[in-house]
Amino acid sequence: MAVELRYAPVRVECPRCDASPVEMVAWADPYQRQSRRLQQRLAVEAASMPVMHVAALHGLSWLTVRRAEEQALERWEATRPAVPLRQVGVDEKWLGRRHALDHKFVTIVSNLETGEPLWIGKGRGEDTLKRWLQSLSREQKATITLVAMDMHRAYWNAVDNTRGLEHAAIVHDPFHVTKLAGQMLDELRREVFFRAGPELRAIGRGKRWLLLRAWERTTATQKADLHVLLAHNRTLARAYQIKEELRDVLHAPDRRAMEIGLKRILRRTARRDLPALRRLHDTLNERWNEIVALAEHRPPVGRLEALNNNWETLVRRARGYRDHDYLLRKLRFMTANPIRNDDGIRRFLALGITPPMPRRHAA
Repeated sequence: MAVELRYAPVRVECPRCDASPVEMVAWADPYQRQSRRLQQRLAVEAASMPVMHVAALHGLSWLTVRRAEEQALERWEATRPAVPLRQVGVDEKWLGRRHALDHKFVTIVSNLETGEPLWIGKGRGEDTLKRWLQSLSREQKATITLVAMDMHRAYWNAVDNTRGLEHAAIVHDPFHVTKLAGQMLDELRREVFFRAGPELRAIGRGKRWLLLRAWERTTATQKADLHVLLAHNRTLARAYQIKEELRDVLHAPDRRAMEIGLKRILRRTARRDLPALRRLHDTLNERWNEIVALAEHRPPVGRLEALNNNWETLVRRARGYRDHDYLLRKLRFMTANPIRNDDGIRRFLALGITPPMPRRHAA
């Protein structure tokens, strides 16, 4: 049964200033045609289904649901306590092939301590990250202790050339460092097997992901296949050992242990006759300080990849977003309200709804 509520707010005409103020109500914001509870209900449902489905469920237009969700998320953000920014995460996101934008990438800046995104910028150049860094105040820059990023040179230059961040440590996340070793191993695999005869090509076909997978995550059958594969070439076996050794070094307990392990890897990759190993050697040597800083700070860089997964979930559900500010709010709400316990469920359903406001007399 449909229920319709009508309310006429009190309007007062002031003879002194010729204004016509309207009374404030506890259940709706000014200039809104929906109550706070309805906006909260629509926003909660839009967190788990497309906006078009929510509109069809309630018999509303897509634009009405979209505006109601934005108002609810804006109110939720306004009622949240301020969190100091100490650990910053910077990552890039490829937008894919099916879009007509001039930029193919976006830069995502997040708070590593909470995992929440803070800013989304167009492009992945040095100027892109500098725009966000220059928007920070001197006090905000002073509280930042580290900036975690991948091995993209433009991000490193932006942080290194920003005044006020000289004290902040730059840390490379171990995922991209290990990925660099995986690229070296895959290049050697192609040189060994696919540039050889048909017999060796048949042995190496379909073994790319087996070589890139961690040794402890392989089954007994996969370990046997690796032994057969690596037995055909000593250089490939050596590169596989270097990749596994680098994974262990990145999880060293302290700085001294990590430095000893990295020096050993640099000695093993210093051969000039193997360009793939040499490129790995030069990159590790160039980014020595940023890699060793992992042992001192141990930032939760896994939240950068978790943020990418949340991005993919939202974009896939909505079939894409044109408004990145709107996407940023939904992504922040999705990250800050994980429904994993009773407290998370209460915060998710509350969505920033404050207790009823006390009635005020009209001006």
